[in-house]
Amino acid sequence: MLGTAFTRRSLAAALGVLALALPAATPARAQLQLRIGSGAFQPMPIAVADFAGDASLGTLVSGVITNNLRRSGYFTPLEKGRFPENPSFDAAPNFEAWKSAGVQALVTGRVGRDAAGRLTVAFRLWDVASGQQITGQQYGTDVANARRTGHLVSDAVYTKITGLGPWFDSRVAYVDESGPKESRRKRLMVMDQDGANVRALTSGDASVVAPRYSPAGQEIAFMTQATGQQPKVQMIDLETGKRQTVGNFASMSASPRFSPDGRRLVMSVQQGGNADIVTVDIASKAQHPITQGLAIDTSPSYSPDGSQIVFESDRGGSQQIYVMGADGSNARRISFGEGAASQPAWSPRGDLIAFTRQRKGGFAICVMKPDGSGERVLTEGFHNESPTFAPNGQYVMFFRDPGGQGGGKLYMVDITGKVEQPVPTPSFASDPTWSPLLSGK
Repeated sequence: MLGTAFTRRSLAAALGVLALALPAATPARAQLQLRIGSGAFQPMPIAVADFAGDASLGTLVSGVITNNLRRSGYFTPLEKGRFPENPSFDAAPNFEAWKSAGVQALVTGRVGRDAAGRLTVAFRLWDVASGQQITGQQYGTDVANARRTGHLVSDAVYTKITGLGPWFDSRVAYVDESGPKESRRKRLMVMDQDGANVRALTSGDASVVAPRYSPAGQEIAFMTQATGQQPKVQMIDLETGKRQTVGNFASMSASPRFSPDGRRLVMSVQQGGNADIVTVDIASKAQHPITQGLAIDTSPSYSPDGSQIVFESDRGGSQQIYVMGADGSNARRISFGEGAASQPAWSPRGDLIAFTRQRKGGFAICVMKPDGSGERVLTEGFHNESPTFAPNGQYVMFFRDPGGQGGGKLYMVDITGKVEQPVPTPSFASDPTWSPLLSGK
């Protein structure tokens, strides 16, 4: 297990969730709504009060919520020094005072312990304009999971106001890089999506690149290479720590991706001077080639329904993006325009494919529809690579290397291209991969 944090499989048994309402509260007739992507979009002013009850845990939970909402780019949390009151959790706030402070939404909460010593975290989301409670819930869990309840409250607030799916209750695996640029030590790490609870999963004795989370659980596949050995694909189970090599290939295997049900891996396997895409059944180890030819086919990624695979190939003379059936049928090119296109990643929503476009000496993180239409640049610079989608498909994480003798850092950008935020890591970082929701929602 990853410390005492919940895993997706254990959450239902570990967490109790109850709807919460004031006795006098009535359902809101006109709920708060934030329209994302419109030309006039402005972040919503919101206030997150310190949660009542246990002072230290209350400050921790409310701080996590505030930080999450700010990092989303869709909210502007009010600074505590401008709060007009310290609102009570058990009574309606002074709405006129909060209106005067410019706030549209208010989050209040309480942290305590039940008779068995378990942590209880409750919150209410208020529409300041209408003076009504929009939603409220109570969570029960172990005290060690206090921080995680902050992510769950953040998701509840975010989804209610934006209408988008949750994403704060998730993790990110990435490659931690240390040492001189010419001989970097590359370890596989995992952390909460906001950079907290960092943990090393490999020692660095063998280099690690291109990790990918399973969309169906807490497994990560990655490419590893020990000194003097062929690169190979391995998989690690984060709950048990068990590692295994996937596939029995005499040549290099790379770019692993899980099927949507987590039962298969699709990867690129070197065949002489070429590379073909192969699937491997994780349980039986059965291997099945998907592409065969003289091209270099690599970086495959399944559509969320498992019916298609997007991949990169030089079969047309340069690196471009192609889509084919999951059985290798009907391959067709979908990337056009200036420069090369690589590293495709299919959104969990199925509506977009993110990829890296190299042109004019720079690297852009782009998105397009699965048919190749509607290509848009989200961010561009000297060196941006390895896009990976958030569980709700609204954000893309990637790594950026500014050049020189430094190293890469992680960033995220929303699919409108209007929000870009750094993702904190202890040292240089690359190759991020976003987990599914830990709660499985």
